[in-house]
Amino acid sequence: MQQRRVGGGWRSGPALLVLGGVAGLGLADGPGGNTIAIAPVDEALTFARVESERGPRALLVVRYENGNVEGVDLSTAFGGEVSDPVSAYREHGYAALSALVARTPVAARAIVRATDLTIPVDLGSHHVAAGTNYPEHAGEAGVEDGPFLFAKLVTPTDARAPVAVGGGLLDYEVELAFVALDTIRTGAPPTEMGMILCNDYTDRETLLRHVDVWDVSSGQGFTTGKSFPGYLPVGDLFVIPRDYRDFAAKLELQLYVNDTLRQQSMVSAHVWGIDQLLGETWKRRGQRWQHRDGQVALLPDENVIEPGTLIMAGTPAGTVFQNVGLLHRLKGAVRWALGGFNGPIAKHVIDSYVSAPGVRGGYLQPGDRVTIRVEFLGVIDNEIVP
Repeated sequence: MQQRRVGGGWRSGPALLVLGGVAGLGLADGPGGNTIAIAPVDEALTFARVESERGPRALLVVRYENGNVEGVDLSTAFGGEVSDPVSAYREHGYAALSALVARTPVAARAIVRATDLTIPVDLGSHHVAAGTNYPEHAGEAGVEDGPFLFAKLVTPTDARAPVAVGGGLLDYEVELAFVALDTIRTGAPPTEMGMILCNDYTDRETLLRHVDVWDVSSGQGFTTGKSFPGYLPVGDLFVIPRDYRDFAAKLELQLYVNDTLRQQSMVSAHVWGIDQLLGETWKRRGQRWQHRDGQVALLPDENVIEPGTLIMAGTPAGTVFQNVGLLHRLKGAVRWALGGFNGPIAKHVIDSYVSAPGVRGGYLQPGDRVTIRVEFLGVIDNEIVP
């Protein structure tokens, strides 16, 4: 018996997850968009997931228009529950899945609201992230030593999850993340990788208070400032390209805050591509940093990158943080001098920066909306909440 999406649940019926007459009920018009280009199946396979009474169901997506997502329900197509796109890909292969699209009649495809999509693939909680991998962002952040790596310890949330502002200085970072499909070991790069969007949310105050100001590229403090619950929403689509290097090069990242474009860059403007990111990961696999009450390593197991691990490729220019300016450096030095040399100068400089009303007001506030939109990779749309 096939199933039909009705309201908030799943019911038996003659159609495949079909939702009729819902055009315009998805994302609002604006930079979030309600239409996203989907890659042709000869270039990439695109997946999404929806929740059902039996758990997540994987869709092979062919269209994302007017706030609705159309695709092949893999559970129905293969006559059994298919919850994880990677498992389906491993079992059936690229050719069989692309052929499935061609032979599935349009009338038998699933149509669901984009706002009903959940995390599109099974992911881990220990990820590898790149800092200052885009030259203009390195410049605005005042980092001169080139890209570096750190661990991000966050369980991903779905594309439309709210993000709590917390008590610090909340910042955004649009990023492309490569996804390990199989266990990756040292040596030759993998022949296949998945891709997903992510927003690398950051508490800049916490990061600044833990960073090594004399050696920012050490990565010290970045895990602590970026590893809070909810600080890693991922896109609503998951893509497995035929050629992940070529596919990544044509992607353009875009991030908006309250309909205003803040970040925009081609992925290809990076310093380290995926091959070098993996190479640098192996070079640094034994590196550890202080993180809260203990130590954290770049990889949980120094010899492998586990399936479901994100390799986050860095963010372009346009973040709220633009380095600590001369005024705050001078104020910090004065505080240090008048305070009888109480603590290092760097602490007083950071105190001056984070306490300034003009600085705090520039970071994300409750009620703000942060939207990422990338053709072929989908949408992330988060409301900032108290």
